[in-house]
Amino acid sequence: MAPVTLYQFELCPFCHKVKAGLELKGIPFSKVEVNPMGKKELPELPAGSPRKVPVLQIHGEFIADSTTILSYLDKRIDTGMRFLPTEPELAAKAEAIEQWVDDELIMALPTVIYGSWREALTAAQVTARTSNFGFFQNLGVRAGGPLIMHQISKRILKKNGRSDGHRWVQDNLDTVEAWLGDADFVTGPTLTLGDVAVHGALSCVRDFPIFAKILARPRLAAWFQRVQSLRDANAAPAAS
Repeated sequence: MAPVTLYQFELCPFCHKVKAGLELKGIPFSKVEVNPMGKKELPELPAGSPRKVPVLQIHGEFIADSTTILSYLDKRIDTGMRFLPTEPELAAKAEAIEQWVDDELIMALPTVIYGSWREALTAAQVTARTSNFGFFQNLGVRAGGPLIMHQISKRILKKNGRSDGHRWVQDNLDTVEAWLGDADFVTGPTLTLGDVAVHGALSCVRDFPIFAKILARPRLAAWFQRVQSLRDANAAPAAS
């Protein structure tokens, strides 16, 4: 396969959705970390396309939007792993869960990444460590980033009529556990697009306190490890 490149930002849950899909499909890829300030690392995109991550370069094309990318991978890359089941009812449920992840879960996650000063400091450190900042920009992010990120979290909470980001995410985790029930995956006995989306989004918070609360839920922890094991087993060596 021709080289595949993911243009991403390390704290972007949408990017983590795409990484989950690539790994589950066994597609080797390289990453380009996009500076969230200037975004100069992004390639030239079709007219009208928003200049934001994720962007996937594959088969000579540049594809934006995590949902569009996952759909492309499922329809065009046959590695034996399918994200959408053939049964229409299960496929509709998987697509509905992915949409919920975009509309609800991913909207809540920044409030537990930037919500407290400790979380915002960790987020600033991750950003400085992984982004393509120069020396002085790096210092600026470490010094001023927590304040900016904390303010972003407060705005998100206010916009959504919420006061507690951790409670908001816990409510979302309740929803995921209800979908799981006694099944191995969110739509039943086999992994689907819904699992790709939820697992990818939650992978974004591994460095933050909320992740311990995810793992403190036995049913959710077992599911998370189940999907992670598939990702680890299928993941191809990183492209050079």
